[in-house]
Amino acid sequence: MAEAGLRPIEEMTPADARAQMEATTRARQAESLPVDRVAEHMIPGPDRGIRLRFYWPRAATPVPAIVYYHGGGHVIGSLDTHDGVARNLCNGTGALVASVDYRMGPEHKFPAAVDDSFAALEWVHENAAALGADRDRIGVHGDSAGGNLAAVVALLARDAGGPGLRLQSLVYPVADYRLASGSYDQYAKGYGILTRDAMVWFRDHYLRSPADAADWRASPIKAASFAGVAPAIVITAECDVLHDDGQRYADALRGAGVPVEYREFPGMIHAFFGMAPAVDDAMNAQRAVWAAFKRAFA
Repeated sequence: MAEAGLRPIEEMTPADARAQMEATTRARQAESLPVDRVAEHMIPGPDRGIRLRFYWPRAATPVPAIVYYHGGGHVIGSLDTHDGVARNLCNGTGALVASVDYRMGPEHKFPAAVDDSFAALEWVHENAAALGADRDRIGVHGDSAGGNLAAVVALLARDAGGPGLRLQSLVYPVADYRLASGSYDQYAKGYGILTRDAMVWFRDHYLRSPADAADWRASPIKAASFAGVAPAIVITAECDVLHDDGQRYADALRGAGVPVEYREFPGMIHAFFGMAPAVDDAMNAQRAVWAAFKRAFA
């Protein structure tokens, strides 16, 4: 990462930060696991159409389905930057993966991303048969900001009485936009590109005002209750400002009687999950997620 000469996110415009993430992904040239086919489709959204990228496994239909929300602080990242993880998820789970191109800040402030994310889940559920998927075997997955959205969508689904989810997979999720946990101080700088200052930058571009951090749809740890929400796997990186967010969220779910598998990866930094094959624990973490989905869909 040092050799790549990456500029600190907090010193860039959103456009420049997006371009840097796209360029870094292209330079990595990681080979993904094979899938049967990939196609994109525009679905109706609450404000405009939402682009979904579908990945089908080499398996007899109907297959389970996973709705995937990419990371990037609700400001950067795209279907392309997380294409490799989506392909691996499809291959490793044998499930249809629907990757969601949700609206992001600062052009579209909170709660636009939340609205798009839940609309995408509902659409996949309603159109499962046409997609060759089983509407009774659906899960959600996300990393970082995507983990935030997956957690929020799981709560929204519970409150709406559906779609029923078999699993919520949360990889170093943003659980609290107050940015106040101990890991924000312990790993504030020097552990990769996600610094405390970068999280402030993301928060300020995503939320309409600091008051939004108290809204559970922005900070799911603020939800009034976690009872009845979908079972979870929560993955954290030890050397990550978001470490304590993930740990606290797993504890909150477990305290409400929700089945939780919690995995911390020692020595890892934020974004390690997508660093396969360069980082061994990236594949180990991905395999843990695949195994959790397979158990949930069995």
